[in-house]
Amino acid sequence: MTSLTSLSPLDGKKALVTGGSRGIGAAIALRLAEEGADVAVTYVQGEEAAREVVAKIEAMGRRGVALRADLGRAAEATASVGRAAEALGGLDVLVNNAGVGVLAPLGRLSPDDIDRVLDVNVRGVFLTARAAADRLPRGGRIITIGSCMAERVPGPGGTLYGTSKAALIGLTKGLARELGARGINATLVHPGPIDTDMNPSDGPTAPAQSALTSLGRYGTPAEVASVVAFLAGPDASYVTGTALSPDGGYAA
Repeated sequence: MTSLTSLSPLDGKKALVTGGSRGIGAAIALRLAEEGADVAVTYVQGEEAAREVVAKIEAMGRRGVALRADLGRAAEATASVGRAAEALGGLDVLVNNAGVGVLAPLGRLSPDDIDRVLDVNVRGVFLTARAAADRLPRGGRIITIGSCMAERVPGPGGTLYGTSKAALIGLTKGLARELGARGINATLVHPGPIDTDMNPSDGPTAPAQSALTSLGRYGTPAEVASVVAFLAGPDASYVTGTALSPDGGYAA
């Protein structure tokens, strides 16, 4: 009789989820483990939270690894991929989830704000993707978490964040063209308003954000994770260079 474990779509795969200690990243890490993958997560300050995610991964019978890495620092971004591959014994899936958001009018954005957002959200993603491209086998995946604000900025204050997330569209399309001949897929996920500790569904701006969706509600981290799991698995083998949007109709 074939075991249920052997039927897991990502059985034997090795994945790295950047920023995987909480929120959407933690949900993605746990969903990939449920699908059969061993998973490494990076964190900056949330060591305890990252280790809790690892404990849950290990409770599923998978291998979990927590790695401290600031994706805003070029050397750490690049090294995180090699450290994850070494700890897990290879790498099949990179999920670029780590990101920062600074929402403020143009005139109130400091040079440090600009540098930090672009360093983490753009340069860090580029560097981890480049490092992963050297290690991923045929069938490998690079999945990047963008934002519904990449294509629609509904009000003032989102220029910097929207810029950083829009840049990932070009990055993903370029990766798909450059790595396609090697059988490596690159895709983008644009979440809408998602209920996390950074943007809670009962927060002061929640009613306005919910009203921007056609479903009239926030999404959950698990709903984003399910899209990532699909893109990481065999059923998405012909999906590359494009974006999927679990956004509740934000862009409709």
